[in-house]
Amino acid sequence: MSEALTHRMREELASPAPADVMALAAALADSGRDAAVLYYGSTLRTGDLTGVLDFYRLTNGPHRRGLRGLVEAVLWPEISYHEVQVGARTLRAKVATLPLATFHRAAAGRTLDTTIWARFVQPTQLVWSAGPGALAAAAEACAAAVATAAGYAAKFGPDEGPPNAFWLALFRRTYAAEFRMETTGRADTVIASAEARYAELLPLAWEAAQVGFEARHGVLRPVKRGLPRWVLPNLMGKPLNVVRILKAAFTFDGAARYAAYKIERHTGMEIAVTPFRERHPFLAAPGAWLELRKRRRATASRANLG
Repeated sequence: MSEALTHRMREELASPAPADVMALAAALADSGRDAAVLYYGSTLRTGDLTGVLDFYRLTNGPHRRGLRGLVEAVLWPEISYHEVQVGARTLRAKVATLPLATFHRAAAGRTLDTTIWARFVQPTQLVWSAGPGALAAAAEACAAAVATAAGYAAKFGPDEGPPNAFWLALFRRTYAAEFRMETTGRADTVIASAEARYAELLPLAWEAAQVGFEARHGVLRPVKRGLPRWVLPNLMGKPLNVVRILKAAFTFDGAARYAAYKIERHTGMEIAVTPFRERHPFLAAPGAWLELRKRRRATASRANLG
């Protein structure tokens, strides 16, 4: 991997995060298992900590043992939801957990999965680490993600154009390939939040990915030969994400609390998280939906009477 790109990602990862984010990451980390905790996503871009913060916990060892460990080795990562009191407020976090080695392999494009390199080409901060080697390992992995993404950006982008035209083409294509709630228009928001950063990264990333290119007056022209293939990653994008969603219905730790939070945030109606709903969120979902529907009808009836 290019030393220049790795150094650039190391600087970004080490950039200061808000104190509350650091405190939340420390509460989430397992010092006996984890190597690093990475912070990324929309709240990093906006600074709004009232929503759900996104973290990746990268573990030192392999996946857990037993049947669940076997499933996670194929359908990583593990997903969990947490609510943590930090100072005077409650912060909420969605955490993806997987081994650092798996993360690095996916970031380097050595799997059919697109989710790691498509996310970690975006701004990321290291908000907890088990030791001094974690920053170097995380920087190597994130540099690999940027280089992988840049190769696809050259493939999907125009014959020539400004740097961000290539990134925009990449994000629109990966959003379309994955089974996601956001539309492809979200790519514009992602780029607009850090235009100068993406423009600076592309030449470094193409050099790291050994993509030949010419640069003149802010316009880049990549060599379109020898670029990564897209057929299988594109075909597998939606099926992989659908299977992961089905898996999460049974293994998502904190799923009931996460669903209750999302319902209250979007409808203003609080759904009680009973012990049964906490233990069996998939089985409890129909009952919760019926309860919500009944309460919404009752609210509408009172409004009509008023």
